[in-house]
Amino acid sequence: MEEIIKTLPQHTCNWLKGKITMYKYQDFWTIKHLLEGGILAQQSFKAEPNDVFLCSAPKTGTTWLKSLAFAIVTREKFDESTTPLLTKFVHECVPFLEKSQVEEHENNRKNLSLPLIATHIPYASLPESVISSNCKIVYIYRNIKDVIVSHYHFLREGLKLPMEDAPFEEAFEEFCQGVSGYGPYWDHVLGYWKASLERPDKILLLKYEDLKSEPKSNVKRLADFIGCPFSVDEEKAGVVDNIIRFCGFENMSNLEVNKTGKRNGSVTENRIYFRKAKDGDWKNYFTNEMKEKIDKLTDEKFNGTGLLLK
Repeated sequence: MEEIIKTLPQHTCNWLKGKITMYKYQDFWTIKHLLEGGILAQQSFKAEPNDVFLCSAPKTGTTWLKSLAFAIVTREKFDESTTPLLTKFVHECVPFLEKSQVEEHENNRKNLSLPLIATHIPYASLPESVISSNCKIVYIYRNIKDVIVSHYHFLREGLKLPMEDAPFEEAFEEFCQGVSGYGPYWDHVLGYWKASLERPDKILLLKYEDLKSEPKSNVKRLADFIGCPFSVDEEKAGVVDNIIRFCGFENMSNLEVNKTGKRNGSVTENRIYFRKAKDGDWKNYFTNEMKEKIDKLTDEKFNGTGLLLK
C-alpha cells in the first residue's frame, strides 16, 4: 500500500494551511486514509447480488440519501419512534465502503441485515465485484456551485479554520482544477451517468434539486428501484410523507445525535454534516467572474449529455 501511494501525484491544499494533502489515484484526488480504504476494497471486497450501493461525490446529498434509503429499507422493523437514526449517526447506520477495513464493514452490514453500502469511489474504480455481481447502484448529484460551497465549509470547519484564514477564492480555483474530494467532480458525475445509460436497470441517477422540489415522487422512485416499493395502504397511511419529514434537514439536524459528538474513528464532528441544505447558497460566495468560469467549464464537460449541474 505504502509503495503504491509513494508513486502517486500529490497536492497540498494551501488554502487549508497545508493541513490536507490529496493523492491522485486512477485520475481522481482523495486523502490518504480514504485512498487506502479504496485500494483495499478493490483488492478484497466481494459484493453480493442483493447489495445496494449508495454512491456520490462528497457534499452532494450523501447524508440525505443514506437516511432515506435506511428508513425505506427498515420501515417494517422500525417506525420513527424506534429507528436507530434517532440515536446512531446515519454514517454508522449505513457504513462507507472505504472508511476502514472492508471486513469491519462486512460485519456491520451483516449485523444489521441490510443490503446498503455507501461509497464516494468513482464508477471506474469500484471493486470489480460490484459490477460483476450485478448489484444495484443509486447515484446522487448536485448543482456544482453549491457543491463547491459545501465542500469549502466542510473542510474548513473540520479543520476549525475561520473563513478569513481559508480564502474561498483559493478553494474555488482548486476545485476548478479538479482538486477536491474524489474530484474532478465533473468526471465523477460523468462516470456514473455513462454507466447508467449502459445499465439503466441497475443504476439510478437522482438529482439533489429534484429530490428537494419533488420529494414524494423521487422517494417512491428510490424505494421502487431498491426493491422496497410502498404499498397503496402505506401511501394512504402517510408512510412516505413521514419518511420524507423524518429524514428532512430540519428534523435530522435537530436530533441530539447529529448535534453532538463524533462517530467512532472520526475527527469530524457530526454537526458539520448538517450545515444548510439550501439550493442557491453559492450566490452568497461567487463573484460574476467565478460564475462565468465554472459555468463555462461545466458546459464544456457536459455538452450533449442533457445533465444540468448549474
